[in-house]
Amino acid sequence: MTEIRGFLLFWSVLTATIAALSLGPSFAHLLESLPRLTKWSPSLWREATVFNGQFVLFAVIGAPLDVAAIVCPGVLAWMLRGDHASFWFVLAASVLYAVSLVAWFALVKTVNDVLGTWVPGPIPENFDAIRLRWETGHMIVAGIKAAGFISLVVGLLSIRHG
Repeated sequence: MTEIRGFLLFWSVLTATIAALSLGPSFAHLLESLPRLTKWSPSLWREATVFNGQFVLFAVIGAPLDVAAIVCPGVLAWMLRGDHASFWFVLAASVLYAVSLVAWFALVKTVNDVLGTWVPGPIPENFDAIRLRWETGHMIVAGIKAAGFISLVVGLLSIRHG
């Protein structure tokens, strides 16, 4: 029984860490969105976002974390299947992280595909719409992940000890 509790603790800490690390880059996007939308010139936004690789590690490290932030709470929910309150909150966290990934594909990746066609030179005519969709897409993803993280924390705090 002690081994099971120890593994549950390990998996709980791992899950919380992965979920927090997945939320981190999304929250960073949220924090930087206001100046990027209101103060940055179109050329600065395009240079930083499209041409100079500012977000490369968000994909290289963030993508595996986003997948793990779905899988880890899913496994933890299965481990907590007998503890109904914890189970539902942790399962909700897994679902919310999955929804955030779907939202990223629907809202951000579609814009990334457009950004991938941009070349140096004049600012594209649809710049404002593309920038707004990219920034708000990241805001929506951050909000969904935050809800998932909160659900995970509530689930972890609800685990019955005994």
